[in-house]
Amino acid sequence: MDGHDLAEVVGAFGLFALVTTVLTTIIWQFAATRRAKVQVVRELEYRKIAEEAVAAQQGAELRLKEISERLAAVQGRMDSLERILQTVE
Repeated sequence: MDGHDLAEVVGAFGLFALVTTVLTTIIWQFAATRRAKVQVVRELEYRKIAEEAVAAQQGAELRLKEISERLAAVQGRMDSLERILQTVE
């Protein structure tokens, strides 16, 4: 084997290494981009769920306030009724 054959082997090996490196880098970057897109979608879904939970909690709080007001009104009526009954006795 002379110097020329050795240069061809080294060149072929170098070219193979270069192609392998470039393909690996492309695949790696494609996978990283894909993971980033999936993460963005997941974060948007979590944000939507959180917003729905906040809206539901606000609705429950409003209903609880209305129920408390109704209960206070019923309690006032009950106190008034008790006073009337005590007066009648």
